[in-house]
Amino acid sequence: MDDARRLWSLYEPLHAVTYFTAEARTASDAAGLQGFWMAYVAQRVAPLGAVGPEVAHACFHGFHRARLTRALPDAWSYADPASCLNARVVGADAALRRLLGEDVATGTEVAEAAALAGAAADAADAEGRVLGAGNQALPRSSEPLRALWQAATTLREHRGDGHVAVLVASGLGPVAAHQLKAAAGELSGSTTRQARRFGEEEWAAGAAELRERGWLDADGGLTEAGHAGHEQIETATDRAAARPWVVLGRERTDRLAQLLDPLTTAVVAGHAFPPGNPIGLPRH
Repeated sequence: MDDARRLWSLYEPLHAVTYFTAEARTASDAAGLQGFWMAYVAQRVAPLGAVGPEVAHACFHGFHRARLTRALPDAWSYADPASCLNARVVGADAALRRLLGEDVATGTEVAEAAALAGAAADAADAEGRVLGAGNQALPRSSEPLRALWQAATTLREHRGDGHVAVLVASGLGPVAAHQLKAAAGELSGSTTRQARRFGEEEWAAGAAELRERGWLDADGGLTEAGHAGHEQIETATDRAAARPWVVLGRERTDRLAQLLDPLTTAVVAGHAFPPGNPIGLPRH
């Protein structure tokens, strides 16, 4: 497996605790944010400042605008970006400490992983990658577990920015992109449609877009051309996310993967995110 994709499958679950865990919700509630979606939107976009829904819509790509206008700009009247940034790292830290156990969370291997992941995140090429750049610019915590989470977050947003660029260049709209991943078995279509707030007609239009390309058959499965198109998009995404691992080098990349593997296993075993989640997290 390509390094960029292999490492994503390992660091993405560590990042994802910020969305679905009780600790994350407790921290966002304490910051004053109102509910899951306001917390998600405000905390994810907070590295860019108190931006409006238009900027979030452009950066996130895969959401209906209505989902974002329900959160922004109202969120900033409850919590400023600095408070949102603090809440997300506090929640992630608490969740990871529970899932990993205190001995692991404070151990030398987490500190080593944080240093390696931090070096990879520092090497990420920020040009054209707004969310990646915003996270890369944040100060690094002196606490290794928090530093590891932030590095994972920078790397996943860097990869996500590149993926959006690939989708735009491929002419695939947000709904069609979700439909493609659902047909490939990477996420639940019904869960994603509701989470991203697309209506049934919009969802059907996304499937029609793929059928017009010859990528989707009448039963909603991928055609041979659809499998090829999906792989082309994922391979291009891997290429766009390659620089951190090229800079880190073979030995250090493999060592980071070795260190992350048991951490990711513990997070997945702890049910830190639901099956069929819209992120498309792989089963570990």
